[in-house]
Amino acid sequence: MYLEHFALRELPFSITPDTSYFFNNTGHQEAMNVLLVALRSGEGFIKISGEVGTGKTLLCRRLLNLLSVDKHFVTAYIPNPYLSPAALTMALAEELDIDCPRDIGQHRALKLITDHLIALTAKGKRVVLMIDEAQAMPEQSLEALRLLTNLETEKYKLLQIVLFGQPELDNILAKPSVRQFRQRIAFSYTLPSMDCEGVKAYVAHRLVVAGYGGAPMFADKAMNVLCRASRGVPRLVNIIAHKALMAAYGQGARTIQVQHVRAAVADTEDANLYSRKRIGWPRYVWLGMAVSAIASGAWFFLRVAQ
Repeated sequence: MYLEHFALRELPFSITPDTSYFFNNTGHQEAMNVLLVALRSGEGFIKISGEVGTGKTLLCRRLLNLLSVDKHFVTAYIPNPYLSPAALTMALAEELDIDCPRDIGQHRALKLITDHLIALTAKGKRVVLMIDEAQAMPEQSLEALRLLTNLETEKYKLLQIVLFGQPELDNILAKPSVRQFRQRIAFSYTLPSMDCEGVKAYVAHRLVVAGYGGAPMFADKAMNVLCRASRGVPRLVNIIAHKALMAAYGQGARTIQVQHVRAAVADTEDANLYSRKRIGWPRYVWLGMAVSAIASGAWFFLRVAQ
């Protein structure tokens, strides 16, 4: 593609979560601090929420990597929690390497999990379950999770649970039917989008990780357009930047200019240069087009009349 053209080792703006590209912007660093403090305290549920594309999955995988090298923690990860309570129990058992036959029944499966958690705690281990896309979890499964956290020693929970989810998760937790679950959330954090300075640093970081070592690749005005169109959402930044590089490569350009970013924005469904709520041309452009159409119609009418 454009790797050789821009002297890159690999694609810098892939939307696949890759922890080698993790960027410690203010929001992600604050979220990570909350997570680490909460996990050390050993209390309750932890909730990280954020809009689509703000980097929740990447943050989750980064936390998994950090805890995997800490001998005090044992981790389990469920990326798709749209599961019944029984299926969720079996998924947790599988993540913890518990030999649990499929036909064992939920009660006996929970007994095996409990015994395993007690054994790990006796060895000085803390078990952390991370659930991505938690807004997809049925209410019955949320209740099953709550009951799992009833298991505790005099000082610590036998199982800590971290939920990563979109804002819809907050709507679910606001329901009276899950108020007991909501009261168990000891720590929470909402991931913000990046400001323009953050987007510039984010783009520069990813280019360096991908092997780029030259002058700034994006012209200042092009970067401003990228900031505005992406609204500071990392996934949108990646998509637009990737397409902008493709557009520049197609023209043989080494620097990304405004026209390249605008072409990328025009080809990206959720990108918008003019309004967060309305996708399309700004009102004055439509007005100008309407005036031009009226003028053209009047000119045509006069010609016919002559």
